[in-house]
Amino acid sequence: MSLPGTQAMTEYETVIGLECHVELATATKMFCGCANEFGAAPNTNVCPICLGHPGTLPVPNRIAIEHTIKIGLALGCRIAPYSVFHRKNYFYPDMPKNYQISQYDLPLCVEGALDVQVDGVTRRVGITRVHLEEDTGKSLHVGATGRIADADHSLEDYNRAGVPLVEVVSEPDMRSAEEARAYLIELRSVLESLGVSDVRMEEGSLRCDANISVRARGEEALGVKAEIKNLNSIRSLYRAVRFEEERHRDALENGAPLVQETRHWDEGRGVTSPMRSKEFAFDYRYFPEPDLSPIEPDAEWIEKLRAELPELPAARRARFQSEYALEARHAALVGTAGETARFFEEAVSLGADPRAAANWMTGDVAGALRESKLSLTESKVTPAHLADLVRLVADQTISSA
Repeated sequence: MSLPGTQAMTEYETVIGLECHVELATATKMFCGCANEFGAAPNTNVCPICLGHPGTLPVPNRIAIEHTIKIGLALGCRIAPYSVFHRKNYFYPDMPKNYQISQYDLPLCVEGALDVQVDGVTRRVGITRVHLEEDTGKSLHVGATGRIADADHSLEDYNRAGVPLVEVVSEPDMRSAEEARAYLIELRSVLESLGVSDVRMEEGSLRCDANISVRARGEEALGVKAEIKNLNSIRSLYRAVRFEEERHRDALENGAPLVQETRHWDEGRGVTSPMRSKEFAFDYRYFPEPDLSPIEPDAEWIEKLRAELPELPAARRARFQSEYALEARHAALVGTAGETARFFEEAVSLGADPRAAANWMTGDVAGALRESKLSLTESKVTPAHLADLVRLVADQTISSA
């Protein structure tokens, strides 16, 4: 097999769609009053409702519904006037009810889009749907490599079971690992700007499944699809997509069979491996959740939520170019992530020249943060420090070297 990272395919075309799972930043879970809290002692934020005890009834979290509508509005979706929860039936240890409350054919938000830029070219990625569901518990496989196949035993923590979870499903509009990476970065920035999630991928509050197929260039029909599950970093997404497109290309070139399946990404080895044959919707025996009423948001509620939307990353980048005369590259680097944009604007408000501040932030400051493996908020650097530095260099008290 060719190594990941080789030249882009010319005779073949990669087709990518992403399913991104977003844990919402609510005080309580989706259908009960248990705390939505990361890092609590195992099985302390649980109750009869989220553990699926007989006779319990779910009560939907209004804030979670509003967060979902805001995500849909930010992605240009149509908000459905009538939306229904369904039961998705399957048996797995991390799902105590043996079904997940999700949405099927009547999701809350549909038909949106997200524009992403790669090498100065804008690609519009369609959004099929944004729907609301509940998260599963978390399995801990003890022994050997920590994977279920060779574990000595498994433990279950149900603190996460029932946490409100939004799934953002894209159209298969991406054609490269670079486009998939740009899409995930932009989506994460939109979610962060909305304040609906902390989008901490290392904690699982944003994770991604990638659906990948490869076809001969010019063909309309999709190739055999593989789904790579639970990619929990932008780097993992990029590397997994590169590996899979090479694996598919090699199979097509050599006449080897490909099967539709779900695969696991091994970050350490840099390869994917089969998990199970790919499921289809009918495998889950969806039916409407009998204990929950439909969601019917009226126009007044939707417009109220639309009025609460903050400035989104694309608009912020455009404003940085017009208001601060930043180059497009610098506007993208300092204007995409919320914490970076806030840092930049505070430094400017303290007297820093905008272009000089952007140069420092995208150069020496970014390099120092990478070296120390810290984010801006984790570092000891403040906007006042940056403003002072820019001023001292400008008046030649110190040199920029």
